[in-house]
Amino acid sequence: MTAIPAFVPVVIVGAGPTGVSAATALAQYGIDCLVLERWTEVYPQPRAVHLDDEVFRLLAGLGVGEQFAEISRPARGLQLRDPGMRVLAEFRRENTLSANGYPQANMFDQPELERLLRDNLEKYPNAVLRGDAEVVEVVQISAERARVTFTDRSSGEQHCVETGYVLGCDGANSLVRRAIGAQMDDLKFQQRWLVADVMTDADLAQWDGVHQVCDPGRAATYMRIGTARYRWEFRLLDDETADDYATLAALYPLIRPWVDGVDPEELDLVRVAEYTFRAQIATRWRRANMFILGDAAHLTPPFIGQGLGAGLRDAMNLSWKLAGVINGWLPGAVLDSYEDERKPHARNLIRFALGVGAAMTAGGRVGDALRRIVVPGMHLIPGVRDKAVDSATPGLRASDLVVKSSGRRQLAGGLCPNPIVADGKRFDEIVGRRFAVVTAVPLSTVQRDHMDRCGATVIAAHPGTELASWLRAGRAAVAAVRPDRTVMMAGRNVANVLDAVPAFAPHAQAARV
Repeated sequence: MTAIPAFVPVVIVGAGPTGVSAATALAQYGIDCLVLERWTEVYPQPRAVHLDDEVFRLLAGLGVGEQFAEISRPARGLQLRDPGMRVLAEFRRENTLSANGYPQANMFDQPELERLLRDNLEKYPNAVLRGDAEVVEVVQISAERARVTFTDRSSGEQHCVETGYVLGCDGANSLVRRAIGAQMDDLKFQQRWLVADVMTDADLAQWDGVHQVCDPGRAATYMRIGTARYRWEFRLLDDETADDYATLAALYPLIRPWVDGVDPEELDLVRVAEYTFRAQIATRWRRANMFILGDAAHLTPPFIGQGLGAGLRDAMNLSWKLAGVINGWLPGAVLDSYEDERKPHARNLIRFALGVGAAMTAGGRVGDALRRIVVPGMHLIPGVRDKAVDSATPGLRASDLVVKSSGRRQLAGGLCPNPIVADGKRFDEIVGRRFAVVTAVPLSTVQRDHMDRCGATVIAAHPGTELASWLRAGRAAVAAVRPDRTVMMAGRNVANVLDAVPAFAPHAQAARV
């Protein structure tokens, strides 16, 4: 067992996808961190099953893009069905890559993803994951230090470690959230759902996309996750529990519309579980040097498949800023931008998920009748059709690290595209974990030298390229792009854009020399 150091720059509580992603990103910047996890192994049961192209891009940046592609499959779109299983509308996704460079919707098995992330973390010796370590107390000693106490569950011994920063990635019942004095703000949504996973080599002969049954009495979702794995989710009635469907024979009447004609002997019930879907967001995400991320900060209903992805976005948003502060090329004040940016974004996605759920299932018989009238024509309306399969999430609000200008077409706060730029390499591969400047106009020798000294990458947006079109659509000639690929600022004046970026400022230049 690795000896416990007296001090670690960052301690991460929880080794789920959010915690391990944060540790990996910090390790890529050379930051030592300790990840404490109550369990020794990845939780084996499937939970999250969907990630969009934006999050796929984040995974690629962590070094597991190719491996994730091997264990995932693109989702082909969405069908809305009525209670009688008749198709009300169908929204297809073309088998093409998005501007982020990846499929817009990706189905996967969460335990497989978590193993990928943990195996990848082992490449970084400055990031240590300690299992069987149950954190029992987190105490802030000063504005610069905190003390984390944990129990070794195998030996019963108690250990303490001091740290500069604590990241609470410890789930819905977060101890770190309590330590920072935050509560969960309830957005008035709670539903009990049955989740069932089935393995079979049989051909179910179903349309190869997500099926959403718009039924106020028994809303349901069907998804093909892998070559032989399928998931169903059914809203439970008030007098039902998961125990009522613990066997394939009991579950079969619910899944019959999709498996009719398949011998039940060919179906292997992997698990049945009951989940209470909630919509909640923490009242605060930070206290001095302690932060919360993922389910510790927000709980999202699954109707748009953004729960796990939101946690990974938290991890990537905070990690590069924290690395910049620890390494001395960003001022400590930028850490305020984590909550300023991520909290409104998470709230927007939660509200969107609630709206989608209501649109599909609310209204009783009247809502059912309206859906039969309105929904069948939705796929014929270009704007609605495109939005139904559009994976893009809202841009980040203005903060110290998102400088917006007046005007309607804003690049700031959104993501920079990830096209192939040179020698078959995409933007992300060339830029790495650095800042970048995308420019359609030449920089002066002084400006280029300054970028070089600051460790920033300059990408020329040549006429006719995707990056040039992107800048033109945003009415900009130059854009400063953060390490998490968010546009910090864009405009026509190169000097103004460069001056606005903290990592390009004189104090950052001096710190890098």
